[in-house]
Amino acid sequence: MSLVLDPAAQDLLFREAHTANTFTDEPVTDEQIQAIYDLVKFGPTAFNQTPLRITLVRSAEARERLVQHMADGNKAKTSTAPLVAILSADNEFHEELPTLFPAFPQAKDLFFAERAAREGAAGMNAALQAAYFIIGIRAAGLAAGPMTGLDFEGVRKEFLDDDHTPLMVINIGKPGPDASYPRSPRRAYDEVVTTV
Repeated sequence: MSLVLDPAAQDLLFREAHTANTFTDEPVTDEQIQAIYDLVKFGPTAFNQTPLRITLVRSAEARERLVQHMADGNKAKTSTAPLVAILSADNEFHEELPTLFPAFPQAKDLFFAERAAREGAAGMNAALQAAYFIIGIRAAGLAAGPMTGLDFEGVRKEFLDDDHTPLMVINIGKPGPDASYPRSPRRAYDEVVTTV
């Protein structure tokens, strides 16, 4: 059985997409990021909790502050990418649940009254949304360079607050020369799929 999605779109989103390590200097606009978000915001999360928060790092001063918290191997690419986004999980997402999930407004207090429950749910669902965001970046014809090589607590203190947990930093832009490593191997279908 073949997929319904056009093969060119499959290539753009998956087969030909790579993590970018270098970028051109072509700017990434607020309108592009808005279009990406407007596409990926429909991805499913538990109870429609949508805990992902995106902090766009645009100013030179903010970029310099962020680079200080990146691992050595990520500093140069973060300092030169056209746009950098800090993705975090909002641990107080539950406050919006009566609006975001009107079918079951009691979920706010029934499942998420305790901070530990919120942090676990926020981390898992925001990571899911981060994956959608990367696919959205690709759908916009841009490349993403997601990174977890950073001082998470330093980034939280510098850019967020105690209610937000940083997940990753993503460099965004048009890929530059030699932007990607060759495709690494993937596991075969029968190695990862089990039928019970």
